[in-house]
Amino acid sequence: MVGDRDLAPIAALLGDPARAAMLTALAGGQALPAGELARRAGIKAATATVHLRKLIDGGLVRVRAQGRHRYHELAGPEVATALEALAQLAPAAPVRSLRAHRAAAGLTEARTCYDHLAGRRGVELRDRLLDAGALTLLDDRDHRLTDEGTELVTALGIDARRLGSGRRVFARSCNDWTDRRPHLAGALPAALTARLLELGWLSRGTGRGLKVSPDYDRRLDDWLVPRIRAVR
Repeated sequence: MVGDRDLAPIAALLGDPARAAMLTALAGGQALPAGELARRAGIKAATATVHLRKLIDGGLVRVRAQGRHRYHELAGPEVATALEALAQLAPAAPVRSLRAHRAAAGLTEARTCYDHLAGRRGVELRDRLLDAGALTLLDDRDHRLTDEGTELVTALGIDARRLGSGRRVFARSCNDWTDRRPHLAGALPAALTARLLELGWLSRGTGRGLKVSPDYDRRLDDWLVPRIRAVR
Protein backbone atom coordinates (compact mmCIF):
# COMPACT_ATOMS: atom_id res chain seq x y z
CA MET A 1 0.00 0.00 0.00
CA VAL A 2 1.15 3.56 -0.79
CA GLY A 3 -0.97 5.99 1.19
CA ASP A 4 -4.55 4.98 0.47
CA ARG A 5 -3.76 3.39 -2.91
CA ASP A 6 -3.04 -0.29 -3.48
CA LEU A 7 -0.51 -0.42 -6.30
CA ALA A 8 -0.06 -4.19 -6.29
CA PRO A 9 -2.98 -5.14 -8.61
CA ILE A 10 -1.92 -2.62 -11.27
CA ALA A 11 1.72 -3.64 -10.94
CA ALA A 12 0.72 -7.27 -11.45
CA LEU A 13 -1.14 -6.39 -14.63
CA LEU A 14 1.81 -4.45 -16.01
CA GLY A 15 4.31 -7.10 -14.96
CA ASP A 16 3.38 -9.59 -17.66
CA PRO A 17 5.37 -9.07 -20.90
CA ALA A 18 2.42 -9.84 -23.18
CA ARG A 19 0.10 -7.43 -21.38
CA ALA A 20 2.82 -4.78 -21.33
CA ALA A 21 3.27 -5.18 -25.09
CA MET A 22 -0.46 -4.79 -25.69
CA LEU A 23 -0.65 -1.67 -23.52
CA THR A 24 2.33 -0.21 -25.36
CA ALA A 25 0.60 -0.86 -28.67
CA LEU A 26 -2.49 0.98 -27.41
CA ALA A 27 -0.51 3.88 -25.95
CA GLY A 28 -0.57 5.65 -29.29
CA GLY A 29 -4.30 6.25 -28.91
CA GLN A 30 -5.44 3.84 -31.62
CA ALA A 31 -8.16 1.25 -30.96
CA LEU A 32 -7.02 -2.20 -32.09
CA PRO A 33 -8.74 -5.58 -32.45
CA ALA A 34 -7.68 -8.52 -30.32
CA GLY A 35 -6.02 -10.24 -33.27
CA GLU A 36 -3.71 -7.32 -33.94
CA LEU A 37 -2.85 -7.05 -30.24
CA ALA A 38 -2.05 -10.75 -30.19
CA ARG A 39 0.31 -10.23 -33.13
CA ARG A 40 2.01 -7.26 -31.45
CA ALA A 41 2.49 -9.29 -28.27
CA GLY A 42 3.64 -12.41 -30.12
CA ILE A 43 1.01 -14.67 -28.55
CA LYS A 44 -1.94 -16.77 -29.72
CA ALA A 45 -5.38 -15.21 -30.09
CA ALA A 46 -6.89 -17.30 -27.29
CA THR A 47 -4.12 -16.24 -24.92
CA ALA A 48 -4.58 -12.60 -25.90
CA THR A 49 -8.27 -12.83 -25.05
CA VAL A 50 -7.43 -13.94 -21.51
CA HIS A 51 -4.92 -11.12 -21.06
CA LEU A 52 -7.32 -8.52 -22.44
CA ARG A 53 -10.03 -9.61 -20.05
CA LYS A 54 -7.65 -9.02 -17.15
CA LEU A 55 -6.74 -5.57 -18.47
CA ILE A 56 -10.41 -4.68 -18.89
CA ASP A 57 -11.32 -5.93 -15.41
CA GLY A 58 -8.35 -3.99 -14.02
CA GLY A 59 -9.60 -0.73 -15.55
CA LEU A 60 -6.67 -0.20 -17.93
CA VAL A 61 -8.42 -1.09 -21.20
CA ARG A 62 -11.95 -0.69 -22.51
CA VAL A 63 -13.77 -2.20 -25.48
CA ARG A 64 -15.53 -0.26 -28.20
CA ALA A 65 -17.99 -2.13 -30.43
CA GLN A 66 -18.25 -1.13 -34.08
CA GLY A 67 -20.80 -3.28 -35.83
CA ARG A 68 -19.75 -6.88 -35.35
CA HIS A 69 -16.20 -5.89 -34.53
CA ARG A 70 -14.68 -5.16 -31.13
CA TYR A 71 -11.81 -2.77 -30.69
CA HIS A 72 -9.67 -2.29 -27.61
CA GLU A 73 -8.28 1.03 -26.40
CA LEU A 74 -6.73 2.47 -23.27
CA ALA A 75 -9.31 3.36 -20.64
CA GLY A 76 -8.24 6.99 -20.77
CA PRO A 77 -5.34 9.42 -21.18
CA GLU A 78 -4.31 8.91 -17.55
CA VAL A 79 -3.31 5.33 -18.42
CA ALA A 80 -1.02 6.60 -21.19
CA THR A 81 0.49 9.14 -18.78
CA ALA A 82 1.19 6.38 -16.26
CA LEU A 83 2.84 4.23 -18.95
CA GLU A 84 4.96 7.19 -20.06
CA ALA A 85 6.10 7.77 -16.47
CA LEU A 86 6.93 4.10 -15.94
CA ALA A 87 8.96 4.07 -19.14
CA GLN A 88 11.40 6.50 -17.51
CA LEU A 89 12.25 3.82 -14.94
CA ALA A 90 12.39 0.90 -17.36
CA PRO A 91 15.60 -0.29 -19.05
CA ALA A 92 15.91 0.22 -22.78
CA ALA A 93 14.68 -2.64 -24.93
CA PRO A 94 17.49 -4.45 -26.76
CA VAL A 95 17.95 -3.37 -30.39
CA ARG A 96 18.88 -6.35 -32.55
CA SER A 97 18.43 -5.01 -36.07
CA LEU A 98 18.79 -1.87 -38.17
CA ARG A 99 15.01 -1.79 -38.55
CA ALA A 100 14.56 -1.83 -34.76
CA HIS A 101 17.17 0.90 -34.41
CA ARG A 102 15.36 3.12 -36.90
CA ALA A 103 12.02 2.50 -35.21
CA ALA A 104 13.48 3.43 -31.80
CA ALA A 105 15.06 6.58 -33.24
CA GLY A 106 11.73 7.54 -34.79
CA LEU A 107 9.89 7.18 -31.49
CA THR A 108 12.51 9.34 -29.82
CA GLU A 109 12.03 12.07 -32.43
CA ALA A 110 8.23 12.20 -32.60
CA ARG A 111 5.42 9.89 -31.52
CA THR A 112 1.97 9.95 -30.02
CA CYS A 113 1.41 9.57 -26.31
CA TYR A 114 -2.29 8.65 -26.42
CA ASP A 115 -3.47 11.57 -28.59
CA HIS A 116 -0.78 14.19 -28.12
CA LEU A 117 2.71 14.83 -29.48
CA ALA A 118 5.60 13.31 -27.53
CA GLY A 119 9.28 12.69 -28.07
CA ARG A 120 11.83 15.40 -28.82
CA ARG A 121 9.30 17.32 -30.90
CA GLY A 122 6.71 17.24 -28.12
CA VAL A 123 9.19 18.60 -25.59
CA GLU A 124 10.25 21.24 -28.11
CA LEU A 125 6.65 22.34 -28.73
CA ARG A 126 6.05 22.94 -25.02
CA ASP A 127 9.29 24.89 -24.73
CA ARG A 128 8.50 27.00 -27.77
CA LEU A 129 4.99 27.84 -26.53
CA LEU A 130 6.41 28.94 -23.18
CA ASP A 131 9.14 31.00 -24.87
CA ALA A 132 6.54 32.66 -27.08
CA GLY A 133 4.53 33.74 -24.04
CA ALA A 134 1.62 31.64 -25.30
CA LEU A 135 1.58 29.47 -22.19
CA THR A 136 2.16 30.24 -18.56
CA LEU A 137 2.50 27.86 -15.63
CA LEU A 138 -0.28 27.78 -13.04
CA ASP A 139 1.69 25.51 -10.70
CA ASP A 140 4.41 22.90 -11.04
CA ARG A 141 2.51 20.93 -13.72
CA ASP A 142 -0.56 22.73 -15.11
CA HIS A 143 -0.52 25.44 -17.77
CA ARG A 144 -2.97 27.97 -19.16
CA LEU A 145 -3.04 29.95 -22.38
CA THR A 146 -2.29 33.66 -22.19
CA ASP A 147 -4.30 36.11 -24.28
CA GLU A 148 -1.48 35.98 -26.83
CA GLY A 149 -1.62 32.20 -26.76
CA THR A 150 -5.35 32.18 -27.40
CA GLU A 151 -4.76 34.34 -30.48
CA LEU A 152 -1.96 32.04 -31.57
CA VAL A 153 -3.94 28.81 -31.45
CA THR A 154 -6.99 30.54 -32.94
CA ALA A 155 -4.80 31.52 -35.90
CA LEU A 156 -4.04 27.83 -36.32
CA GLY A 157 -7.76 27.07 -36.49
CA ILE A 158 -8.36 25.82 -32.93
CA ASP A 159 -11.17 27.00 -30.65
CA ALA A 160 -9.24 27.38 -27.41
CA ARG A 161 -12.23 28.53 -25.38
CA ARG A 162 -14.19 25.41 -26.29
CA LEU A 163 -11.27 23.26 -25.18
CA GLY A 164 -11.13 25.08 -21.87
CA SER A 165 -14.81 24.44 -21.17
CA GLY A 166 -14.46 20.65 -21.27
CA ARG A 167 -13.87 18.28 -18.37
CA ARG A 168 -10.48 17.09 -19.56
CA VAL A 169 -7.26 18.53 -18.13
CA PHE A 170 -6.31 21.47 -20.34
CA ALA A 171 -2.49 21.35 -20.54
CA ARG A 172 -0.43 19.39 -18.05
CA SER A 173 3.22 18.38 -17.94
CA CYS A 174 3.80 14.75 -18.89
CA ASN A 175 7.38 13.63 -18.36
CA ASP A 176 8.76 12.33 -21.64
CA TRP A 177 10.64 9.06 -21.30
CA THR A 178 12.95 9.79 -24.24
CA ASP A 179 14.00 13.35 -23.38
CA ARG A 180 13.34 13.01 -19.63
CA ARG A 181 11.77 16.45 -19.80
CA PRO A 182 8.07 17.29 -20.00
CA HIS A 183 5.88 17.47 -23.05
CA LEU A 184 2.24 18.55 -22.78
CA ALA A 185 -0.73 16.25 -22.17
CA GLY A 186 -4.39 17.23 -22.17
CA ALA A 187 -7.05 18.82 -24.33
CA LEU A 188 -4.88 21.59 -25.78
CA PRO A 189 -1.93 19.43 -26.93
CA ALA A 190 -4.36 16.83 -28.28
CA ALA A 191 -6.04 19.53 -30.39
CA LEU A 192 -2.68 20.91 -31.51
CA THR A 193 -1.47 17.46 -32.54
CA ALA A 194 -4.65 16.74 -34.47
CA ARG A 195 -4.37 20.09 -36.24
CA LEU A 196 -0.69 19.59 -37.13
CA LEU A 197 -1.64 16.25 -38.67
CA GLU A 198 -4.46 17.87 -40.64
CA LEU A 199 -2.10 20.58 -41.93
CA GLY A 200 0.55 18.04 -42.93
CA TRP A 201 3.20 19.28 -40.53
CA LEU A 202 3.13 15.78 -39.09
CA SER A 203 2.01 12.47 -40.57
CA ARG A 204 1.37 9.01 -39.19
CA GLY A 205 4.24 6.55 -39.23
CA THR A 206 4.41 2.97 -38.04
CA GLY A 207 2.67 2.22 -34.75
CA ARG A 208 2.98 5.22 -32.45
CA GLY A 209 5.58 6.91 -34.64
CA LEU A 210 5.00 10.27 -36.31
CA LYS A 211 6.86 11.63 -39.31
CA VAL A 212 7.94 15.26 -39.32
CA SER A 213 7.52 17.09 -42.63
CA PRO A 214 10.69 18.50 -44.25
CA ASP A 215 9.40 22.05 -43.75
CA TYR A 216 8.16 21.49 -40.18
CA ASP A 217 10.74 23.77 -38.56
CA ARG A 218 10.07 26.59 -40.99
CA ARG A 219 6.31 26.33 -40.52
CA LEU A 220 6.72 26.25 -36.73
CA ASP A 221 8.91 29.35 -36.91
CA ASP A 222 6.44 31.16 -39.16
CA TRP A 223 3.73 30.46 -36.60
CA LEU A 224 5.66 31.22 -33.41
CA VAL A 225 8.56 33.60 -34.14
CA PRO A 226 6.43 36.73 -34.77
CA ARG A 227 4.76 36.11 -31.41
CA ILE A 228 8.12 35.70 -29.65
CA ARG A 229 9.32 39.02 -31.11
CA ALA A 230 6.12 40.76 -30.02
CA VAL A 231 6.51 39.47 -26.44
CA ARG A 232 10.13 40.55 -26.23
